[in-house]
Amino acid sequence: MKKTLCKFGFRKVALAVADAFIVAVAGLISNFILNQANAGIGSRELLNIIILSIMTCFGGLFICGAYNKLWRYFNKKDYLSCVHGVVLGIISGSFFMFLLHSKLHPVFIILHTAIIIIGICLFRYIFKTTFIDLTRVGRDQSKYKRTMMIGGGKACRMLLNEIHNAQTSPYTEDKASAMFEPVCIIDDDRSKIGQTVKDVQIVGTTAEIEKFVKEMDIEQIIFCIPSCLKEERKRILDICSKTDLPVKVIPFIGNLIFNDENTTLLGQMRDIKVEDLLGRDPIKFDNKDIKEFIGGKVCMVTGGGGSIGSELVRQIAKYHPEKIIIIDICENYAYDVQQEMRMEYGDELDLTVRIASVRDYYRMDQIFRTFKPDIVFHAAAHKHVPLMEDSPMEAIKNNVIGTFNVATLAQFHNVETFVMVSTDKAVNPTNVMGASKRCCEMIVQYLSQQPDSRTEFVTTRFGNVLGSHGSVIPLFKRQIETGRPVTVTHPDIVRYFMTIPEAVSLVMEAAAIAHGGEIFVLDMGQPVKIVTLAENLIRMYGKVPYKDVKIEFTGLRPGEKIKEELLMNEEGLQKTDNELIFIGQQIQIDDATFIHDLTNLRDAAQKNDAALTVAALHKMVPTFVTPEEYNNQYLVTA
Repeated sequence: MKKTLCKFGFRKVALAVADAFIVAVAGLISNFILNQANAGIGSRELLNIIILSIMTCFGGLFICGAYNKLWRYFNKKDYLSCVHGVVLGIISGSFFMFLLHSKLHPVFIILHTAIIIIGICLFRYIFKTTFIDLTRVGRDQSKYKRTMMIGGGKACRMLLNEIHNAQTSPYTEDKASAMFEPVCIIDDDRSKIGQTVKDVQIVGTTAEIEKFVKEMDIEQIIFCIPSCLKEERKRILDICSKTDLPVKVIPFIGNLIFNDENTTLLGQMRDIKVEDLLGRDPIKFDNKDIKEFIGGKVCMVTGGGGSIGSELVRQIAKYHPEKIIIIDICENYAYDVQQEMRMEYGDELDLTVRIASVRDYYRMDQIFRTFKPDIVFHAAAHKHVPLMEDSPMEAIKNNVIGTFNVATLAQFHNVETFVMVSTDKAVNPTNVMGASKRCCEMIVQYLSQQPDSRTEFVTTRFGNVLGSHGSVIPLFKRQIETGRPVTVTHPDIVRYFMTIPEAVSLVMEAAAIAHGGEIFVLDMGQPVKIVTLAENLIRMYGKVPYKDVKIEFTGLRPGEKIKEELLMNEEGLQKTDNELIFIGQQIQIDDATFIHDLTNLRDAAQKNDAALTVAALHKMVPTFVTPEEYNNQYLVTA
């Protein structure tokens, strides 16, 4: 019975037969009513009218699209098409009767039309509810969510097949993955509208997503276009996020093909992530270069317990290093990474953890002498802008002096490659943290210019990292989950974003292709408005921005830029083999002046004099300006 009901062709025939019956009965009822007032028509004439009305009403309903929609998805617009079809059919029938010289009472026409409309619409409504009840017998409706599919291509067809098989097969291992009720498909190819894919109708374009979500009582959305271009992907996901519904996405087609762990689309479907809204594809790197660079080497990671440092450890471990040394002052973070690596690799990975501060030259020298690293990844740093504004001395001690200690020790112990993790805040800095990182970049460039150095020094520079300890995303999530307003400093503030794996892959790729002295910059796509990111994150929690969750603008924090940059004016850009990685031109450092200014900066920080430290930092970094000087040029023109 269910299989027969699920055949759309049969439903069309059934509807047409039912409509013919309704038209005939409506004619008999209309004539019966008129007979009570002695205004009825003869039996032969009534038969002619009924036969002609059945044909013309069928034609009118067909023309108006009353047979193009699945019963279960009928909405107000579809019922209106039935009204239009009946009116068109009765008018046509009356015209033909006039040509046949048969006179019809106007009251009969009106009654006949009204009863047909009521009968046809009521029949469809009753049949819709009956059909839904029949097809849902034995199912737990709390688990079956009404689902909209975006994209009517091969991925959609494959997914619908899998959903059907998962729902009907008694051998499905993961029944939770089959709890979808596909209701409609959205596709921007207008020629497909009205067509069906596995009995699910393509109803409209992506511009109409919000409309159909409301009309069809949609509960979740599946994005079924794995090979969608990045700009189009972001545009569609932006629209989906405005519906305040959960959105699941099919991964990129490359992942579908090469992922051996999950061979089904249902198994690979995932919830939408914030990085899906960045407007660019994930950055891909040459693993072959990295494997040759890391394999069999002793790798040291300072700040190895942090968000960037711990991801460095994870990715380094994949390339079979001889040994990994984690250096961190925070024992909790370092312990967590150590336990994770032991669970993942056991005795296969030679991993050592040392609790130490990069500020302590002699402790770091002891570690270098003991383990003799071949590669050093320097990720240890203080990076919270407002906190460093309040304690500039600590930013200098940890970031500047710490980098000088580790970098000079790397040079002294003939380390092959030293890679420093920098930030876009180092470009034309407006805060102590950014200026301190610019000092670090200068230290690395200074050491790379020493003629007797055997170490290749390289800097990697990128923007905000989604999900890192210093990112706004964890803060936004905590605020949403605890029911508090989301706080954004300024409505116009924009940032470049990347994911933690992308950031770390850049660091490793840069190290693999470096020749010494380069500043590697990642093409991070278009900058993203922080307020837009907050709004999308709120929607991904199924809430409405400004209604369910307030967004409060708290004002720019001390030292905060309205807009970040990735390159200084004098640096220029040089392409690499990877089209998304560029090299900033190396700036010549004057040895005598640099060492003199660095010494003064160190002495000021060690005196714990904040004003003296900031003044020395301004002298050390000529591009260091106040946030007011920098921001006014953007706020005035905005």
